[in-house]
Amino acid sequence: MANKRRRLVGRVVSSKMDKTVVVAIERRKLHPIYKKVVKTTKKVMAHDESNAIQEGALVRVVESRPLSRHKRWVVEAVIEATGREALVKLPDEAAASSGDSAPAESEGAS
Repeated sequence: MANKRRRLVGRVVSSKMDKTVVVAIERRKLHPIYKKVVKTTKKVMAHDESNAIQEGALVRVVESRPLSRHKRWVVEAVIEATGREALVKLPDEAAASSGDSAPAESEGAS
């Protein structure tokens, strides 16, 4: 890292804007008196030039010059790309789509 810009890791919570993603950066800090770990979440808008990052992806953002009224961060790298294409069919759905029907229950004398 040649420059002194801050780099933070967060999860994309919204990608509905054009070339912009909203990244939630979670920070854990020990409370000085109560000794409890307190989570704080900060949402930042980051520039996504490729416009391909989907919600749920884990990204690294880096500080930059102001790009717009709210954007001061740029997506540097996608660490873990989890999105809508990563959904997996459940075993029940896979059996239903293959044409196998569930065995009908027999109506026996009770």
